[in-house]
Amino acid sequence: MTTEVRVPTLGESVTEATVATWFKKPGDAVAQDEMLCELETDKVTVEVPAPAAGVLAEIVAAEGTTVGVDALLAMISEAGAAVAPAAAKPAAAAPAAAADTVDVMVPALGESVSEATVSTWFKKAGDTVAQDEMLCELETDKVSVEVPAPAAGVLAEILAPEGTTVAAGGKLAVISASGAVAAAAPAAAAAPAAAPAASGAKDIKDGPAAEKAMAEAGISRDAVTGTGRDGRATKVDVARAVAAAAAAPAAPAAAPRAPVSADDASREERVKMTRLRQTIARRLKDAQNNAAMLTTYNEVDMSAAMDLRSTYKDQFEKKHGVRLGFMSFFTKACVHALKEVPEVNAEIDGTDIVYKNYVHMGIAAGTPQGLVVPVIRDADQKSFAEIEKEIAEKGRRARDGKLSMAEMQGGSFTISNGGVYGSLMSSPILNPPQSGILGMHKIQDRAMVVNGQIVIRPMMYLALSYDHRIVDGKGAVTFLVRVKEALEDPRRLLMDL
Repeated sequence: MTTEVRVPTLGESVTEATVATWFKKPGDAVAQDEMLCELETDKVTVEVPAPAAGVLAEIVAAEGTTVGVDALLAMISEAGAAVAPAAAKPAAAAPAAAADTVDVMVPALGESVSEATVSTWFKKAGDTVAQDEMLCELETDKVSVEVPAPAAGVLAEILAPEGTTVAAGGKLAVISASGAVAAAAPAAAAAPAAAPAASGAKDIKDGPAAEKAMAEAGISRDAVTGTGRDGRATKVDVARAVAAAAAAPAAPAAAPRAPVSADDASREERVKMTRLRQTIARRLKDAQNNAAMLTTYNEVDMSAAMDLRSTYKDQFEKKHGVRLGFMSFFTKACVHALKEVPEVNAEIDGTDIVYKNYVHMGIAAGTPQGLVVPVIRDADQKSFAEIEKEIAEKGRRARDGKLSMAEMQGGSFTISNGGVYGSLMSSPILNPPQSGILGMHKIQDRAMVVNGQIVIRPMMYLALSYDHRIVDGKGAVTFLVRVKEALEDPRRLLMDL
């Protein structure tokens, strides 16, 4: 029995693609959903997974072939049907333990995330591993993903070393069953020695669409940084190189790095930015470039909120099993204010304003890997206890790098608490495409004039950064005043005042 491998849907208005790379050759065993080949269209690169497990019996469309949607790419035979052709090969060509190997694959990375970087291997080739033991950690633009061992055995080969960019569904390593330990360990040890020669001998060919784009633009291959598999250039890479070349004359020359002495250089350390840090840097700069960002400030007397928390915190924790913090107060106060000033909870989409009739509250959290923003969905419908539980649970998983992409998407407004680090005042940067972010700061005793008397009050500065394209100054100030009023008299939240 054979299974056909066909060209998948390529996207709206895209009718054909070019076969850029085959990752398997006829006679190779394939697992279901294992990547067989890569297609390149005018806009995107599409990976084609195996629709069934078996043996790649025939490749119908070779590399460089232009194929239409639903065209036949290859044929997969059942594993049993491939025995006869395989027998024609010398017996020594197939390792005795081949049937005992298990592939370690890149797991699903989340919606719209197609690749990750291998940041850390916890095991090395030749090590014994238990089922579900952590093998390595992958880093995407937003989260870290741990990859467990799918089976017990020996880590026979690492195919993607640290620093390698891998696609979703790609192969990371191979595990041999316990019986193949003796054979697998020497082979794994010998692999590093053979790698340089293999990589040097490999001729990496760019996709046809990229080559055509380079020819049309008159740009050399040396000017293009390939981000595809094995460093291949894609059409998008060529477009970036062309744009960079066009912008170069107009852009001021980058300031050269100041000369350093040999002694200073020996005490410096150069570390490549992680994908998460690069994404944070890019998104923050985009927020400054794309929005008319402005910040307004106010201050709040935290006495009432602190007294209320002090009075009920023990009963609250006993009943709900979670501590009563200030974040639930601020979340509720923001929800209250957003009802009156809905444009702060809206976003711009082209020439439209999209008003959200819900509040998905982003709570910024610092982690060892960088800043992440888990989202409390439908915060406007949750109680103090529900909000506190969700903040605690997601904050814990954020620090452990366990948050999924879905849990950090779709926020409509964000709260950032720099006060936990001692910040007295700062201007938070918008979290696009949101139009508002509230910055909390350190609670500090200050002398205040109340009813003509100088008294000491626990005060906090508040900062609202907003997109002035959609939020007017009056709306921003009104929002911040409503937050202040709700915190200084929490009873207003109960009365919806």
